[in-house]
Amino acid sequence: MKKPSLPTALLAAACLSSFSAPALAQDQVNIICSVQAEWCNLIQTVYGKTTGVKVNMSLKGSGEALAQLIAERANPKTDIWFGGTGDPHLQAAEQGLSLEYKSASLPQLHEWAQAQAAQSNYRTVGIYSGPLGFGYNPELLAKKKLAAPKSWADLLKPEFKGEIQVANPASSGTAYTMVATLVQMMGEDKAFEYMKALHKNIQTYTRSGTGPIKAVARGEASVSISFVHDGPGEKLQGFPVETITPAEGTGAEIGSMSIIKGARHLEAAKKFYEWALTAQAQQFGAAARQFQLPSNKAAKIDPNVPDFKKIKFIKYDYAKYGASAERRRLISKWEKDVNSLPR
Repeated sequence: MKKPSLPTALLAAACLSSFSAPALAQDQVNIICSVQAEWCNLIQTVYGKTTGVKVNMSLKGSGEALAQLIAERANPKTDIWFGGTGDPHLQAAEQGLSLEYKSASLPQLHEWAQAQAAQSNYRTVGIYSGPLGFGYNPELLAKKKLAAPKSWADLLKPEFKGEIQVANPASSGTAYTMVATLVQMMGEDKAFEYMKALHKNIQTYTRSGTGPIKAVARGEASVSISFVHDGPGEKLQGFPVETITPAEGTGAEIGSMSIIKGARHLEAAKKFYEWALTAQAQQFGAAARQFQLPSNKAAKIDPNVPDFKKIKFIKYDYAKYGASAERRRLISKWEKDVNSLPR
């Protein structure tokens, strides 16, 4: 795997300057990592060097990760699943793929992270949160004489035909969060009418949830429906991209972490799990230019992290929309009623 750049590695070392992990009983741990590659690489490098544990890391989107865990149910090869939208983690818990484990660190976490653990019977836990919104390329919009969208309603304007990218909810937790958000905010019938109208303006449905905002940053699309914490990292690389959350309200992901039932390196998995919940370890997201809100209340908040106090959130029902049957039903309906339509 690609290793983090030297400045990032040095920053990570600085984050750990006051933190020393205990020696582990087992010398390796197998992790599926569903956050961005640089964050995964940083964890692999720093945790391995700090503890002496060999970290075997596999990068997969949350939908693909869940599919792998289902396929490996009888003979799990994974010890820990780190990151990715919380809905698939809840589905893994529901299906008995993850192990009940109640960390002593739970009181140190934000209420939403503790709630994620409680509703899964402690088979997963929240490690970060990030709001859904829009990315847009101000240079491209100015060139095309288009105003930046400020609301869900704005995305339906005819001038945005072929200008918008969003991921496919069948493969992307980001896009499934969009579907679930719209259904909860508008009611199911109106939400699907909205998505049918939106479909006319979609340039392409990507496989990955981060694909659309990367396309926007590189001038391949004008607008994306994305988690807004993915924008600042692109901007720091010099790309023209801004983000906004819709005026009507929006949902948020609770990125999660789960120990896999039948883990071959269980003690090592538990040690990694506890480490990943510390304030110091949760600062690696920002060190890797990923700007979600950490779940540990003591974690330092990077100024690029979205200000949750300024965002209008819906009351997102994580238990209902994290259930396997509801996810399958909504995705199937989206495929039939929306994705099958001509554009």
